[in-house]
Amino acid sequence: MQAGTQDRAGGAYAMAGFLATAFAVVGLTGLLAAYIAPLPLERAIAREAVLDRALAVAQAGDAAGLEALRPRLGESAAILPPPGSGAPSAGFAGRVAAERIAMRERLMAEAAATGQRLRALLVVVTIVAAGFGAAMMLVSRRVVAGGRPG
Repeated sequence: MQAGTQDRAGGAYAMAGFLATAFAVVGLTGLLAAYIAPLPLERAIAREAVLDRALAVAQAGDAAGLEALRPRLGESAAILPPPGSGAPSAGFAGRVAAERIAMRERLMAEAAATGQRLRALLVVVTIVAAGFGAAMMLVSRRVVAGGRPG
């Protein structure tokens, strides 16, 4: 008789562990979202710094320095003069200003899309984890009551 009681108690502990796992999955998904959400802002700040550096290098007339910044500019590299054409033209500062505005708009759109995806991910994971937890609690109830889980 005591062995059956221990089996039921052990089953209840196992089911409680499964329920804790369901909550942990939701928590870890939220933690992941907390790291992903600020990425567009971090990219915008880094791009702003490279654009500032490009302006400084252009004012110094260093065409090779500008070319070295091309990989760090990413999609903003279109503002640079073609490779081998020398120093940028007089309108370079205006192109940089226009690119700042366009870059901010692109990254704001990216931030909005990222936020929507993360909210959808959290909703889906929460629903799935809640369903998993509810199923485990129903199975646990049967095990504790003396029935079979299947």
